Amino acid sequence: MLVGIDLGSRTIKTVALKGGTVLHRRVVESGFEPHRQALQMLGEHPGARAVATGYGRHLMQQQAGLDIITEIKAHALGARYLFPYCRAILDVGGQDSKVIHLSADGRIVNFQMNDKCAAGTGRFLEMMAVSLGYDLQAFGKAAAAAEGTSPINSMCAVFAESEVVSLKNRGVPPEEIARSVHLAVASRLAAMVSKTCQCPHLVFTGGVANNKTLVSLLETTLGVPVLVPEDPSITGALGAALHAGSS
Repeated sequence: MLVGIDLGSRTIKTVALKGGTVLHRRVVESGFEPHRQALQMLGEHPGARAVATGYGRHLMQQQAGLDIITEIKAHALGARYLFPYCRAILDVGGQDSKVIHLSADGRIVNFQMNDKCAAGTGRFLEMMAVSLGYDLQAFGKAAAAAEGTSPINSMCAVFAESEVVSLKNRGVPPEEIARSVHLAVASRLAAMVSKTCQCPHLVFTGGVANNKTLVSLLETTLGVPVLVPEDPSITGALGAALHAGSS
């Protein structure tokens, strides 16, 4: 059996493969001691060949002696497994976002990362949702239902939050602000994609890809289909498991 484990900033994901088929998948909160949680999850698959990726992959290399691969390579492998003709990937996690451009045969041609600012990440969306009194699921639905928007000009997380507070104090409906936040994030992510590659479609991975409103806005902004895996959050763990089978 092959196991991939992706230690993200917010969640830990595992995928178990056998004969090219996914037998098991699991997603849990990272918690205060993510390495202990990760070791427990690995213990569910004794004797498996495991590879780690993600934010905390080096921790697993130290704690469990696992081989590691970068998130870029893991998401490329996972996305290509799910969508064999994939050429462009957008991965949005809790603390960063990245765009990966692949060649026709699946090699990594180019990539771009936004890991210096919270804007355009899951954490940013979570902050905005909380400030408006929504959970993440309700936040996306509110944005989809809104008719109007009030432009948010800053994509610095700190200044954008100040703009949201200002809009609230002016009496702008929360669903309108929610849509404005989604539009701002979609615009930032689309700019990253356009700068990195021009492809006929985009595969969207990471937990943020579960936000259907953001997916729809990205499609509109980019003018190309945005493909979302059945469980986008496990794509990196899937790629790590695939790598375990080739190393």
